[in-house]
Order: sequence, then C-alpha cells, then structure tokens
Amino acid sequence: MIKRPNKLIPYQIKSLKLSGTDFEELKKKAKDIFKEIKSRTKRKPYIKSAYFNKQKVFFDYFWQHLNQKRRRERKVRLQLFAIAIELIRNSRNTPLSNDNPANRNETLHRFAGLTKDKRLFYVQIKEDKKRGHKYFMSAFWAKHYK
Repeated sequence: MIKRPNKLIPYQIKSLKLSGTDFEELKKKAKDIFKEIKSRTKRKPYIKSAYFNKQKVFFDYFWQHLNQKRRRERKVRLQLFAIAIELIRNSRNTPLSNDNPANRNETLHRFAGLTKDKRLFYVQIKEDKKRGHKYFMSAFWAKHYK
C-alpha cells in the first residue's frame, strides 16, 4: 500500500542553493560536495535519509539522469544539488509516492522543499521494492508556485 498525503508539506531549507550562472562553475561546486560525501565511504556514495529511518539513499542514477538533460536544465538541477541533499537528510515530511508506471517493481517518492526565498522545489527518489534500495534521481523547481 502506498502512502498518499492529503497535502504535500514542504520542508523549509536552511542553507542556500548553489550560486553561479556558469554550468562549469556549478558542476565543480556540485562535484566538490559529492566528493565530500564520497570520501566518507569505501564503496558506493550515499546519504542517510531521516524520512526512511536513516536508510541509505544512493546516487547511482542522479549523474546519469542529469546527463540526459539539456545543458540549461542541468545547470538548474545542479543549483539545487546542495539543498536537495539537505532535504533528503533532514525532512521527515511524507512524500507523494506512486508506483513507477514504467516498472512495477519501483516506487517514486517526491519530496517538497522550500528555499529561504520561499521557492518550491521537488526531490525525487526511486525505491527498488525488491531490494529496498533508494536512489536520488533528481531535483527540480515546481512550475506553478508563487
């Protein structure tokens, strides 16, 4: 059974999104953050999620998914990288969860977050039902939020 909240409650972020307008500059900043996370483990890099009772959330699909986007879209998603990690680590708010229509063995969880300047964004995590592994997929701005 999938939990469906009546209302998606956004988590209030305390840190700032990555600053910069140049793609290469943002990529370097995001890679530096990722390198710090990666240095804490001998195997696959992960962060622990408050919502999933401190279970590991891996980065296997994030970089692949990012490279499938156009350069402008990659830049926007890289700006959200640091605050997406904060949201995954700290948010206990119930996400919007749906079965993946492309694969019945996966569940997609969408968490909402609010930046300091009150902009809404989403973080998507994919869960493999068979193994119970979770993967950080993407972070993106909400389209119609004021």
